[in-house]
Amino acid sequence: MRIIKKILWLILIVFLIAQFFGPDKNEGDLASIDAFLEETNPPEDVKLILKETCYDCHSDFTRYPWYNKITPINYWLASHVKDGKKHFNVSKWEGNSTKRKDHKFEELIEMVEAKEMPLNSYTWTHTEAKLSDKQIKAVVDWAKQVRLKYSLEPKPE
Repeated sequence: MRIIKKILWLILIVFLIAQFFGPDKNEGDLASIDAFLEETNPPEDVKLILKETCYDCHSDFTRYPWYNKITPINYWLASHVKDGKKHFNVSKWEGNSTKRKDHKFEELIEMVEAKEMPLNSYTWTHTEAKLSDKQIKAVVDWAKQVRLKYSLEPKPE
């Protein structure tokens, strides 16, 4: 019994010390999204959906919940954001080719229609990010319009 108490105390001490450390936060400028919005021109309802469901993990600006102050949760969240930005980062939109942008929108359509995005782990704590069928249709319709625009652009030779 004594050894168990010592182990529990050690775990508690390590947990408390860990609270003084954490990953870098994704706290860029919200203006980094402007080029994406300008180019893709989402309607107001889709802009709101993007803000509530996408930007936290797919831009350089994340709104952190209170529990992000708890280690190891903050590392888990940082990993999600890093992975999300690796796949689709609206803050770095300008540097992508038309072909890549079109492909990203193709993936967006697939993921949203299949209800794989936003992730369940995100909507569990961000209930406002759960998309209704009407919202899914609005996002998909907009994304298809953007893809059409990209398909009409002249291809580089």
